[in-house]
Amino acid sequence: MTVLRSLPPALLAFAFRLCLQAEEPLKYTPPEPSLDVAEQKLDWHDAARVRDVPVKIYFPKSGAGPFPVIVFSHGLGGSRDGYEYLGRHWAGCGYVSVHPQHVGSDDSIWKDLPPAERTKSVQAAAMNLTNALNRPPDVQFVLDEIAKLDREERSPLKGRLDLKALAVAGHSFGGYTALALAGQTFLLPLGRSKRYDEPRIKAAIQMSAPVPANRRALDETYGSITIPVMHLTGTEDFLEMLPQTSAADRRLPFDHMNHAETCLVIFQGGDHFIFSGWERMGASPALLARDAVFQKLVCAGTTAFWDAYLKGRPGAKSWLLEGGYGALLGGQATFQKKIPVP
Repeated sequence: MTVLRSLPPALLAFAFRLCLQAEEPLKYTPPEPSLDVAEQKLDWHDAARVRDVPVKIYFPKSGAGPFPVIVFSHGLGGSRDGYEYLGRHWAGCGYVSVHPQHVGSDDSIWKDLPPAERTKSVQAAAMNLTNALNRPPDVQFVLDEIAKLDREERSPLKGRLDLKALAVAGHSFGGYTALALAGQTFLLPLGRSKRYDEPRIKAAIQMSAPVPANRRALDETYGSITIPVMHLTGTEDFLEMLPQTSAADRRLPFDHMNHAETCLVIFQGGDHFIFSGWERMGASPALLARDAVFQKLVCAGTTAFWDAYLKGRPGAKSWLLEGGYGALLGGQATFQKKIPVP
C-alpha cells in the first residue's frame, strides 16, 4: 500500500485499472439474450455445384455490429428450422447464427414416408458418401454468400457482419461437418488423405459427432485441428439405428486433439437428442424438464466459448476453462479441458 500511495496520480489510476482487469475473469457471467432477434429465410443456389442451399438466419434486430457469424449444421434428417433455441439465444447475445439445410441428408429423407420405412431411409442417407462430401462445401458456400450479404444494399445485415470472426457448429452429422471445417484429416484408402482447408473458420463447437470407423490413427485424424474446439456429448449418447459410434466413443475427438485449445462437456444421463431442441412426443414431464436444464447449460457454455474465442470478451475464457462453467454445471455434467504446450 505504501508503494501505491507514493505513485503519481496518473500511474496510480493505471495501476487501479490493472487491478480491475485482473479481477475481471471472476466477474464474467455468460450473457442472457438482451437483443431483439429477427429471422430471415433465403434460398441460395450454388451454381458451381448445381446445388440448392436453403438457409435460415437469426440476427439482432438492432445494433450496428459488427457481429461474429456462426454457421450451424443440422443433424441427419434435420432442416434449417431446427435448433432454433440455439440460433435465437446466440443472436440475442450479439451473434448472427446461419442455419443451412443440407439437401440429401435433411428432413426430405423421412418426412413423406410411412413410419415403417423411415429408419431404413435414414440409414441409407447416412451411408451415402455423397451426403458426407456435400456438407463441408455447403458451409463454405454459405461463408461466400454471407460475405455478399455484408455488401448487399438491401440486406438488413449490410455492414453488420464481422467477417474476421467466423465459426462453425453442428450436431451429430453436423458435428462431423463442424470438425471437417475445423481441419480434421480424413484418412482414405491407399495411404491417401483429405482435409478441408478453411482458414476463415476461427473456432468450432461440435455436439455428438460420429467417429471414423478407422480408429488406428486418431491422433492424425484430429491432430491436424489447431483452432479452438468445444465438444459436447452425454453418457447415453448412442443411436441404435446408427450404432457405429458408442456413447463412450463420442469423447475420442477431444482425447486425440493435441494441438488446439479444447474442452469437453459430458451431460450425465444425456442422450443423443438433448441438443436438438425439439419436444419429444410422449415424453414424461421429468424428461422434458431435464432437457430444458441441459439446454440452458448448453446455451451458457457455448455463448461463453464464442465470447472467449470470437469476441475476446474479458473474463470469458477464464470463466470457461478455470472453473466457472464447471461450477455452473454442478452434478449435471463433467467438464475437461486441454491446453497444448507451446
